[in-house]
Amino acid sequence: MAIIDLVRWSPQGNETIYAYRFPETNLSTYTQLIVQESQEAVLFSKGQIVGKFGPGKHTLNTENLPILRNLFGIPFGGKNPFTAEIWFVNKIQTFSIEWAVSKMPIHDPDYNTQLPLVAGGRYGLKVNDAEKFLIKAVGTKTAFTQDDLTNQFFGEFSTKTKSQIAQYVIKHRVGFKYISAFLDELSEYLKDALNPFWDHLGLELLQFNITAIDIDKSTPEGQRVAEAISQQSAMSITGHTWQQEKMFDVANNAVDSFGNGNGGLIGGLMAMNMMGGMGGNAGVGSGMMNPQYQQPSFGGQQQNFQGGQQQGQPQQVREVYCSNCAKKFPSDHKFCPHCGDPYNPCPKCGTDNQQNAKRCVSCGTPLTGGEGNNTCSNCNAPLQPGATFCGNCGRPVSSGDICSRCGTSLAPSIKFCPKCGNKR
Repeated sequence: MAIIDLVRWSPQGNETIYAYRFPETNLSTYTQLIVQESQEAVLFSKGQIVGKFGPGKHTLNTENLPILRNLFGIPFGGKNPFTAEIWFVNKIQTFSIEWAVSKMPIHDPDYNTQLPLVAGGRYGLKVNDAEKFLIKAVGTKTAFTQDDLTNQFFGEFSTKTKSQIAQYVIKHRVGFKYISAFLDELSEYLKDALNPFWDHLGLELLQFNITAIDIDKSTPEGQRVAEAISQQSAMSITGHTWQQEKMFDVANNAVDSFGNGNGGLIGGLMAMNMMGGMGGNAGVGSGMMNPQYQQPSFGGQQQNFQGGQQQGQPQQVREVYCSNCAKKFPSDHKFCPHCGDPYNPCPKCGTDNQQNAKRCVSCGTPLTGGEGNNTCSNCNAPLQPGATFCGNCGRPVSSGDICSRCGTSLAPSIKFCPKCGNKR
């Protein structure tokens, strides 16, 4: 076989090749080795590393490779042949390796449930130890590409990435609503966590970027979760509750059935009855759009919220739905124990409302008035500004015996309201 006098490698095409083995092994002490910039050449002979060469032009003689005399007994001078494998390692910096992980269930602190997530982005690698890289990663391949690298280590890379993302979310309590604001910080966290894995293979993780974390919509469970989050966002914008959303659907179906002749008179009356309850008007069935009227009470009789608290009865404790997180809590709490949102009760039905709400979401009772939020001291119904009698129970109202801020009854001798501290 002919002896190779010149050895060099010039990568062709757009594919990223990390390592390339020169196809010929018949060399001599006059063979010229040309190593380009961003390359390193490693020579193997009889299972041993003979030498490593950086960029430049090199002659493979016994001066550069003194170990040849031990392996082949090559004397000085002459064109002495020997056998060796030459590997070229590409040490260029790459930043275009795409990655993605799916089926990543994480318990979310915002929604207090497990969300199926997917994540993706890009990262960049560079060979910083050619010898370690060839031994631990390349093996017996003739060429080792970027695809070979990502496919070979995808399992371990995916497991470590999922684990680190879950640990970060749990440790820092970052919910899905706000996770986009932490992508840069999370990317640096994963870069530091994954760098030892690549360093073990002779590689350096130069950059690691997370471009997106989203709900995994590839499964039916993920699709339902994404739809529920979308509905919650829509209801938050429009200001209606989940119970009202369901009632709207029932009413619309009843109207459609009545229009198509399927529901008849009963369907039409049912639809009008439910739609009448949407505005908080009293009447038959108006409570259907007021789901919080029939809440279970704690150790007391059921209140009559349609007409206010019954005269002479103490205020009863019941369960209400939080307007912020939609979870139940007792009505004697001033704040929701689940999310900490202040309890803003309707003076008529007790429903919790948003702090800036103008009317109760259940019964439509006005929550603000011209001279404060005055209520009747007898039935707790809202009082119109300047009213002489309560419009709900008929009790006389005197501006001197009730607090102008909270409506609490005041004795003639006191100067400050015992409930809210307002000066009389």
